[in-house]
Amino acid sequence: MSAYFLKTCYVLPLLSLLASGITATFNNSSESGKAKCIESERQALLSFKEGLIDDFDMLSTWTNTTDCCKWKRILCNRQTGHIQLLDLHGNSFSTPYLRGAIDVTLLIHLPYIQHLDLSHNLFELSYIPEFTISFSNLRYLDLSHSDFAGRIPSTLGNLSQLRYLDLGDNYLWGEIPTQIGNLEHLQYLDLGLFYLSGKIPSQIGNLSNLQYLSVGCNTPVYTSSSSNRISNSLSGEIPFRIGNLPLLHTLRLVGNFDIKPKDAQWLSTLRSLTILELSSLNSLGSSHQWLPTITKIIPNLREMRLVDSNLLDIDVQSLFQSHSSNKSTSLAVLDLSSNMLTSSTLQLLFNFSLHLQELYLSHNNISLSPLCPNFPSLKILELSYNNLTSSMFRGNFNISSKMKQLYLVNCSITDRSFLVSSTSTSTRSSLSSLLYLDLSDNLLKSCPIFHWLSNFTTNLRTLRLGYNFLEGPIPDEFGKVMNSLEYLSLPNNKLKGKVPSFFRIMCRLQRLDLSNNKFEGEFPSFIQNSSWCTRHTLRILNISYNQITGKIPESILLLSKLETLSVGENSLEGDVTESHLSNFSRLLYLDLSYNSLSLKFDSKWVPPFQLNYLYLASCKLDFFCGNNTAANLATLDLSYNQIKGKLPDCWKFVDRLLFLDLSSNELSGKIPNSMGTLVKLEALVLRNNSLMGELPFSLKNCKNLIMLDMSENMLSGPIPSWVGDSMQQLIILIMRGNHFSGNIPLHICYLQRIQLLDLSRNKLSEAIPACLNNFTALSGKSIDRVETESRVHWYNSTYSEIYNFFSASYYTFHITWTWKGVERSFRHPELILQSIDLSCNNLTGEMPKEITYLLGLVSLNLSRNNLNGEIPSEIGNLSSLDSLDLSRNNLSGKIPATLSNIDRLSVLDLSNNHLIGRIPWGRQLQTFDASSFEGNLDLCGKPLQKTCPADETTIKSEGPEEHDEDSSGFYGALYMSLGVGFFTGFWGLLGPLLLWQPWRIAYLSFLNRLIDYIIVMAEVNTTKCQRWLKD
Repeated sequence: MSAYFLKTCYVLPLLSLLASGITATFNNSSESGKAKCIESERQALLSFKEGLIDDFDMLSTWTNTTDCCKWKRILCNRQTGHIQLLDLHGNSFSTPYLRGAIDVTLLIHLPYIQHLDLSHNLFELSYIPEFTISFSNLRYLDLSHSDFAGRIPSTLGNLSQLRYLDLGDNYLWGEIPTQIGNLEHLQYLDLGLFYLSGKIPSQIGNLSNLQYLSVGCNTPVYTSSSSNRISNSLSGEIPFRIGNLPLLHTLRLVGNFDIKPKDAQWLSTLRSLTILELSSLNSLGSSHQWLPTITKIIPNLREMRLVDSNLLDIDVQSLFQSHSSNKSTSLAVLDLSSNMLTSSTLQLLFNFSLHLQELYLSHNNISLSPLCPNFPSLKILELSYNNLTSSMFRGNFNISSKMKQLYLVNCSITDRSFLVSSTSTSTRSSLSSLLYLDLSDNLLKSCPIFHWLSNFTTNLRTLRLGYNFLEGPIPDEFGKVMNSLEYLSLPNNKLKGKVPSFFRIMCRLQRLDLSNNKFEGEFPSFIQNSSWCTRHTLRILNISYNQITGKIPESILLLSKLETLSVGENSLEGDVTESHLSNFSRLLYLDLSYNSLSLKFDSKWVPPFQLNYLYLASCKLDFFCGNNTAANLATLDLSYNQIKGKLPDCWKFVDRLLFLDLSSNELSGKIPNSMGTLVKLEALVLRNNSLMGELPFSLKNCKNLIMLDMSENMLSGPIPSWVGDSMQQLIILIMRGNHFSGNIPLHICYLQRIQLLDLSRNKLSEAIPACLNNFTALSGKSIDRVETESRVHWYNSTYSEIYNFFSASYYTFHITWTWKGVERSFRHPELILQSIDLSCNNLTGEMPKEITYLLGLVSLNLSRNNLNGEIPSEIGNLSSLDSLDLSRNNLSGKIPATLSNIDRLSVLDLSNNHLIGRIPWGRQLQTFDASSFEGNLDLCGKPLQKTCPADETTIKSEGPEEHDEDSSGFYGALYMSLGVGFFTGFWGLLGPLLLWQPWRIAYLSFLNRLIDYIIVMAEVNTTKCQRWLKD
């Protein structure tokens, strides 16, 4: 709300500057008819519109036959007809909004435009263009909250007339260009971006008219059960000096800056400051200058955020202690999340609570009891990731009667908090105004929560109860009274029974997530009822991972507003035809996977939607691509179908793909050249088909690949050297079970990030490259999970020039891998496996000792080749090794003694080689059975039955008498020690009790008193427990 207010304060003055010469009405700017729009500008806007997907008819008036000055969201100069304002802001959190690939460069044909607003849309992966001199008149530019990607263009510095620049909440990376400092008229600058790095340019300090400055962002890209924040951030010094930015009233700095006393002095000179955010300043609490400075300016602040700054209770106390006499401040918003605070801070803040409307204390050590203080004006309370008491809603819980939003994620809350009988009138008053409640990821089990909600929170619009342990059906009374709900989220529980029919009367419901439960029965009956009102509102329906049976009814087409339909991992059957989907013009996400569905579409049918995510694994369908449906796909999963025939050569039409999985089908023929046009692809999985021929040269263009799985096909020819040259981002490379021949190219060693390499069961020959030590990702003893996750699952600025980002990437890497001799499936292999498998080839030469530098290797399989020479003595360096298979080669020499140093080794196979000598004695080697060493004729020692010649010589020379004498002497001393110890312990403790009567009587009396005390305490506690249960 505060951000919206601030924007309004800037927009209105800027619009007043445009008022002279611009029509007064927004929807129809040329009623007077004095000037018509310029034809070149009209054509530019129509071309601009072609790249957009307008699901909500925001641009319905933009037609080829009308005057563009009469279009909605346009303002023209009434004397000249030139377009001066273009306002296409949407509402990406609800509706309406625009989406698709946007090309802002088309707007260079609007040379007189002064106001451009493209905020709150979904322009996924669109880059901010280089702003040329053509935009020299631009005064207002808002591109915030629209999923733009790329670097901040330095040419923004050319917009010399700019007063307002907002790029916030986009996926932009890299450093802030110094040219921003050229915008001398700038009053509002928002660079609150997810992936900024480097330093704040000192030139920004020269913007003397600046009133609003936001740099950096600490908001997680994904909200999950962990508080993962972006690893890369701004750093270095705060470059501002006394006299810089004198008009500033809003300052937001997020980054691990090196704060100094002079920075605190500069802060103290900002007399107009009313909003202050200093986040991720790890040394803030230890600074002797900053906290006192903030204390002095608190009376002027309406909003203060000190997030992730290692603050303690004593630090917060020092901030407010000088104001204790006032018992109030003007603070309306206070955010102290991700610090080290306890409940004493909450009690302290009660003294300054008169005007406080928003309080954020997540990720601290706060315990909340029913006796918590009252905050009379509080509307938003965030206490997630604290260890709250289980009875917080019992008794007199009255923290605020104006509460609108309450966040209690992962707070260890149990059912005991939600007993209707123990909830007081004051608690009812505190919850009656609640609109948003998040209780996700707690310890809730049974239905009391639903009864409690039905009694006290009937005005809720958003309810999140996912990731609990809820059991049983959802009570009918819940659906009858919760008719204000717009968003209901119940995933990852244990709810069962049929999907309730009461959803048909929830006429405001827009999002329904029942995934990962135990719902059963036929497809939800409320879908089949023609009278239900939800069909006019429902945008997201997710019932995946349940036990729902039957057919998908054709009445589902009545959900005309649907954007997400996910019914995967159920037991649905029957046909899905175009009649099911023909009314879904807004559909973005479709998941029908892992059912028994047959997709039967007319070959000429053109779907009305353009999907971003399509999951049809284990469905029966004919392959298709190259139509309107696939143009914007980010993820396409058609695995485990019965798709037959050749791969179509249509991939140039889906060049925005990030993840493509066509595994486990019946595809044949060659891989088409057009697959090389998928230059953004991060995962290509063609496993388990009948593809043949060589890898097409065009695939070298897929330089962003992280996972390439071509296993179990009939591909042939050499492994191309460009796999190593061009695909240097690979983490997973699997080519198992093909007919590849020739040598392993030296260029394979360029894959420094490789963690899983499987070239087994081919016809590869010659030596293993000695450069494998270049696999630096395998050289560390463990996987850097943060780095790997940031590359695979969300964006990290370290690789910003290579990867693109989608805000909701649902695809999960999964592979099949021979692990300990058994073929197994792995999900998220990039986070758990570090393995090399070159088995079942015709490799020759020695086992390169460079392999022993790969300290992170967990599994190494070189079996069934023609390797010779000795096992490198450095093999013991592989301390992480869990499985080692060198069987069926021509290895010779002794087994290195260092092999016994690998404590984690659980699978070892050295059989069928030419190894000689004694099997080393060690902690691990004697735990394996003889099959691990058999087939080596000159190998001896345990666990083999064959004794070594040296053992026989030793036995004969020592003789039995001497051996027996030594043994008998040792065991005699041992038994004597045991006897003496027993005698001393027994008679030392029990002797006095048996022989001396007073001691014996005292001991028995003590035992009697102890037993009586235990019995009495057990009875008392049992009685208390019974009373508590009755209450």
